[in-house]
Order: sequence, then C-alpha cells, then structure tokens
Amino acid sequence: MKEIKGNLNAKGVKLVLVVSRFNEFITKQLLEGSQDMYQRLGGDPADLTVVWVPGALEIPLVAKKYAEQSDVDAVVALGCVIRGATYHFDVVAGQSASGLMKASLDTGKPIVNGILTTDTIEQATERAGTKAGNKGADAVMAAVETLGAIAKGS
Repeated sequence: MKEIKGNLNAKGVKLVLVVSRFNEFITKQLLEGSQDMYQRLGGDPADLTVVWVPGALEIPLVAKKYAEQSDVDAVVALGCVIRGATYHFDVVAGQSASGLMKASLDTGKPIVNGILTTDTIEQATERAGTKAGNKGADAVMAAVETLGAIAKGS
C-alpha cells in the first residue's frame, strides 16, 4: 500500500494571504495568527504576500488571480462573516466558499478557506485567537500540508 502525507514545512513556500477589511477587528487577528504560523513552519517572510480586499465576496477572484501566478504556491483566504438579521449572511458565506473551491480546482493550487462564518461576535473572537485557537493559523497549516501532499503525489 502506498500512502502519501503532506508535511508542515513552509520553507520555500510562496504564500499569499488574501484578507478582508470587513470585520477587520477579527481579520487582523486571523492575519497575525497566519503570519506567525507561516514563520513557525519555516517560511521566510520575504515569501509571504498580504493582499487586502473590501470583503469576503471579493476574496475568491483575488485569490484566483494570485494562484494563477507562477511564483505563488498557495493562497489562504481570511475573512469574517457574522450572521445578522437578514439573508445576506447565507449569500456571502455560501458564495465566498463556493468561489474559493472553484478557484482552487481551476488553478490546481491550494486555496484554503479561512473565512470565519459565525453566529455571533463572541464566536468570531473565540476562533481568532482565544478559546478556539486561531483559524488563520490553522488555514496556513492546511495550505502547507496540502501543498506537500500534492508535491509528493506528482
């Protein structure tokens, strides 16, 4: 039996973080966790690019454009959508996730969804570095590991 596993080594990985300005009080925390994890995994800050966009719906297009570049290995999407009193939450959460999946499949590169979709500000805060860890850091780990699994399977 052949078994392929990615590793958590970001050395040489050229990573782009696409970050939403909407709910920036949360996304800044996700960004900090992402940058910290990238460096903990051996990534060079010179190989890391941060791109700011207005909101979660803008992330998939920008993520795809960067993933199409030959000098980019993977992209991590960071955002925060908090449920409100309208249907808008469902549209934004669903369409951003769908767009990221399509962009990843279209480009053949890992585009990891680190967009929080929560019911409350408290839940978002918990996932941006308090009780539930930092989902930005988790997204970087997923991108690096996925990239490693793809490389070993080629």
